[in-house]
Amino acid sequence: MIEGNLFIITAASGAGKTSLVKELLAKDSQVKLSVSHTTRKPRQGEQNGVHYHFVDEVEFLQILNAGGFLESADVHGAKYGTAQSGVDIALQAGNDVILEIDWQGAAQVRNIYPQSISIFILPPSVEALSERLFGRGQDSVEVIAKRLVVAREEMSHVVEFDYVTINDKFDVALQDLLAIIRASRLKTQSQLQRHAALVQKLT
Repeated sequence: MIEGNLFIITAASGAGKTSLVKELLAKDSQVKLSVSHTTRKPRQGEQNGVHYHFVDEVEFLQILNAGGFLESADVHGAKYGTAQSGVDIALQAGNDVILEIDWQGAAQVRNIYPQSISIFILPPSVEALSERLFGRGQDSVEVIAKRLVVAREEMSHVVEFDYVTINDKFDVALQDLLAIIRASRLKTQSQLQRHAALVQKLT
């Protein structure tokens, strides 16, 4: 059975991760996004089951205590978690799966899936990150100031990741992500599984 690749994509809030992942999914139909659970309230335009599984804290803790999360973390006062069952099913079906999670979750996932491929997206500068956060128009000045402090801490973990792309020009960063995914599919083990019949004839 050919199993898919597991990709972890991480970035500080405001670095453009969500927009890049959305465009990546539109460009590559073989990639599936794992939808996380969260206790935070939906933002404008977000749909339950599409962007996140929005749950209350009681339900979240029930899943957590039952061992249902592959990873979980507290971020900006809300809880986030990735259900392991959904990830396993998608990988076993041969799909590549993206986990759009923070660095804490990435560390937890690497312990369970050491073969996972991790990517960190950086902003071109702290000033650009600040402008993007203000440009959302979703948070107060005080909240954004706190997010920037947290972002510096988050970005210090970039050395723990396999790949790094800088989201200065969106199209360039998107091509970086697509290149990483394509290269991962061309690894020898994956190709030998995918083209077993051909390899047997040739060798």
